[in-house]
Amino acid sequence: MTKLAIIYYSSYGTIHSMASRLAATAESSGAEVRLRRVRETAPDDVVKSVEPWAAHAESVADQPVAEPADIDWADAVIFGSGTRYGHVTSQLQSFIDTLGPLWQEGKLADKVYAAITSASTQHGGHETTLEAMNTTFAHFGGIIVPPGYTDQVKFNDGNPYGVSKVAGSDLDDADTAALDHLVTRVLTVAGKLNS
Repeated sequence: MTKLAIIYYSSYGTIHSMASRLAATAESSGAEVRLRRVRETAPDDVVKSVEPWAAHAESVADQPVAEPADIDWADAVIFGSGTRYGHVTSQLQSFIDTLGPLWQEGKLADKVYAAITSASTQHGGHETTLEAMNTTFAHFGGIIVPPGYTDQVKFNDGNPYGVSKVAGSDLDDADTAALDHLVTRVLTVAGKLNS
């Protein structure tokens, strides 16, 4: 059984919805899954000043928070982050920065990695954010498994580097198909590597 960690940061809930879909699909495929949110690092007064952010933070407050041990445990890892100025959120980057001891021990290498993102506009940095995460995975010595154009669903979202979505709406059929394809591909490759 493949062990999959889904590590994400979500301000308003789009990445949370995407990560939850990945987890449900992986579990229905027989994988053991840890769905973990990244700790909020923004000051409480800033979060509370933006109603959708505050509402989402409250809705996930009881969910498990990601720890380096979740990455160590996993055979495969999917990172999710909103886009901030064409890059990952500071919250996800702060989590990544805690992984130094695992990196030094070689415990981040030889795992399968993939990424998801969301931005508020169509050209708001989707690809650069995914590529930033892929660069991190390369530094880990990870095995990057992008969706490429390996299924017709990828021609709908048009992003070969991972799965991305314009924020602000619920997941539609194209979104769920792209997410399902990504997680299935990640589990397939991880399964082959671990057999």
